Amino acid sequence: MTETTALTQTRMLANGVEIPVLGLGTWFIDDADAAQAVRDAVEIGYRHVDTAQAYGNERGVGEGVRSAAVPREQIFVTTKLAAEVKDHDAAAAAIDESLERMGLDHLDLMLIHSPEPWADFRGGSYDEGNLAAWTALEEAQAAGKIRAIGVSNFREHDLDNLIEHGSVVPQVNQLLAHVGNIPDGLIAYCESHGILVEGYSPVAHGAILGERTVAEVAARYGASVPALCVRYLLQRGLVPLPKTADPEHMRDNAAVDFEISEEDMTALSALRFADYGEDSRFPVFSGK
Repeated sequence: MTETTALTQTRMLANGVEIPVLGLGTWFIDDADAAQAVRDAVEIGYRHVDTAQAYGNERGVGEGVRSAAVPREQIFVTTKLAAEVKDHDAAAAAIDESLERMGLDHLDLMLIHSPEPWADFRGGSYDEGNLAAWTALEEAQAAGKIRAIGVSNFREHDLDNLIEHGSVVPQVNQLLAHVGNIPDGLIAYCESHGILVEGYSPVAHGAILGERTVAEVAARYGASVPALCVRYLLQRGLVPLPKTADPEHMRDNAAVDFEISEEDMTALSALRFADYGEDSRFPVFSGK
């Protein structure tokens, strides 16, 4: 009998597609290094890989998936429509470009990367453009190019726009979520609409590694801070996407087969942490 671990567990999306509960994030992994990172992750046991058009490494990720030691159908592959694409025809073309660039005949999940272009992150309203891009994703899903569709960084208003005017409720919303910065209200909203929440930057892009309270809790479980942070999101019902190209870090991020006590979960949830240091220059961290 195969042992159940975080690397073998899955969740069911609203449309019946299974998604592995732990994924490999590839933000900031160079295209030239992405294929080997994916192969290493698959060898370790990962079956879920997350990339984006904006990351500039879809080609490498696709190569890694195609050359991995397991069949393509065993790897859940996600990419994201570039945030500035807010037009139906441009979105439809970009979907096909991702498939061609990755050398894949389908994607398991594709998301709209942001409700606003990064240059206007949390600035204006792009409801019409988001709906146009969403329609292209709906059509690609109906055509069998994408098994599941969703969004990233969408708030309640942005989701309402798609739910009320689109044909398909987003199956996923990928959000910045980590110990000390959990969007509880938005997560509850998503759950009430059957939208699975993925959490990216579970270790706050590394900035949380020096937090004493988190380190003390991790030590009680004989775990590293990254492993504790991943486990915390899992127990919150999220699908964490820790990013790394280092096989040892991949193993450590997956060493989460322990249970955080209710008391420690409460203590971790009470923390407030949103100091991202040098990474605050990125719109998604800046809180603009």
